[in-house]
Amino acid sequence: MVKRRWPPSPGWRTFLRNHAPDIAAMDLFVVPTIGFDLLYAFVIVRLDRRDLVWINVTANPTAEWVAHQITEAFPWDEAPHYLIRDRDQIYGSVVTRRLRAMGIRDKPTAPASPWQNSFAERLIGSIRRECVDHIIVLGEAHLRRILRSYAEYYNRVRTHRSLDKD
Repeated sequence: MVKRRWPPSPGWRTFLRNHAPDIAAMDLFVVPTIGFDLLYAFVIVRLDRRDLVWINVTANPTAEWVAHQITEAFPWDEAPHYLIRDRDQIYGSVVTRRLRAMGIRDKPTAPASPWQNSFAERLIGSIRRECVDHIIVLGEAHLRRILRSYAEYYNRVRTHRSLDKD
């Protein structure tokens, strides 16, 4: 019997390139305060135009809180078809059910593969380098104001090299 040679399946980068207008990515990152408390910032970015869709802060992230943030970020029919996330334990069944209810296909990355969520990771790096590393954070409300101001700058003023500085 002759083995059939199938064309190789498309890779992760091909998937991202083909579906970029319909994909968003989300992630959490930690920001220390002046009192050495840890705050968690949550970001959602759309891949096609690198738009920072949602940013918020909490001292105690829960699956319910993340699910609520997703609902707030995508009102009505603005939800993407796919949402890339890492395999953090914070995204429990509550988040998965919320995504399914909104018609969003959950795309968790492979374990220990941050490069698969490169858009969110790059955004977090930019937030750290351009903003948070230069400011002493006083508390949750202070960080929220800082990050909302940065989001305004990021979406309206800052040029994006990958988009030909558009």
